Amino acid sequence: MADVVLKGLNKSFGDTRALSNLDLAIRDGEFVVLLGPTGAGKTTTLRLIAGLERPESGRIEIGGRNVGGEAPAERDVAFVFQQYSLYPHMTVYENLAFPLRAPVRKLAASEIDRRVRDVARMVRIDHKLENRSTRLSGGEMQRVAIGRALVRQPSIYLMDEPLSSLDAKLRAELRLELKRIQKELGSTLLYVTHDQVEAMTMADRIGILAEGRLMQVGTPREIYGNPANLHVAARLGQPHINLLPADLLPGGHPPAGTRTVGARTEHLDIVVGKDANAEIDWIEHLGDQNHLHIRVRDHKLVTLADPYLAIKRGDRINLTLRDPLYFDASGQRLS
Repeated sequence: MADVVLKGLNKSFGDTRALSNLDLAIRDGEFVVLLGPTGAGKTTTLRLIAGLERPESGRIEIGGRNVGGEAPAERDVAFVFQQYSLYPHMTVYENLAFPLRAPVRKLAASEIDRRVRDVARMVRIDHKLENRSTRLSGGEMQRVAIGRALVRQPSIYLMDEPLSSLDAKLRAELRLELKRIQKELGSTLLYVTHDQVEAMTMADRIGILAEGRLMQVGTPREIYGNPANLHVAARLGQPHINLLPADLLPGGHPPAGTRTVGARTEHLDIVVGKDANAEIDWIEHLGDQNHLHIRVRDHKLVTLADPYLAIKRGDRINLTLRDPLYFDASGQRLS
C-alpha cells in the first residue's frame, strides 16, 4: 500500500469547472471517503488519480512518486466502478483471475490460484467460483467486482459508489464487509459516495466536496460535530439539520454576527404543555423513534423523539435550543 497526495488539482470540462485547487493527503492504510452531491467532482478526482483524465494543473503523488506522466497501467491502482463490469462469458474464478494473467505480471499459475481463492473467501464468494457471472445476484456480482480489484494488491483502491445500485439490506451488509476487508488488508482506499450513512460508517476521514472544492476534511465525528460551514453541516445528519433565524427560539447564546442557527435533534429540548411556542404538525412513526414535524411561527422543523413521548398531532409544546451551531451571513461557522 502507499500514501497518496493531491496538490492543487484543477480540471475543467468545457466551461464547467470540475475541480478547483484540490489538496488532499491520504495516509498509507487509510480509508477516506469523498462525500458530495452529483457534480461535486468526486468521480473526476478518482479518474485523475487513475490516469483516466489529465489535470490542467496540479500534482498527483502515489507512494512518494509523481505519477503525472504515467499511463493508467503504470500507476498501480485498482478501480471499482458503480456498475459491475464483469465478463459475462467467464466464471467467477476466471473473472477474479483475469487481471493476474496479464503478461506484465508474470505470475505462476499456482500463485494466481492461491490469490483467487484467498480473495474469494475474503469476499465470501468462494462457493460460487465455478458459476458464470450472469448466474449471480446483484450483491454477488458486486463482491466479484470488488474481489477482482483486491487480487491485484495495488498501491491504492479507488471505488466509485460501488454499492449504490444494490438494495438497502445488501448495501448495509457490504458496507460492513468492505470495512472489514480494508482493515484486514491494511489497504489504502479512496471511496466516493453521495450516501452519508456509507461515509459515516466506513470512513477513517471524510472529505466534503461541493462544486469542485474541498470544503472540509476530518473524522466523521469532527465533520458532524464541528462543521466549517452551512454546506458541510447539511451533508451529515438524519434528519437533516434545521436552519433557523437567530431569533426564532429561546436558549443558546448566539455570538455577534449570527444570521442562521443550525439545530440538530440533540440541540432541541422539548417540553410538553408548558409555555408553548411550537405545535406538532405531523408525526412519522418509525418504530424505535418518531420524526416530529414541528411548526414554529412560519418555520418548520424536523427532529427525533422517543416513541413513548405522550404527544399527538396538534399538541402545543415548548421548544428551546441547547448548544446549537451558529453561522454568519456568508454561511461560515461562528464559534
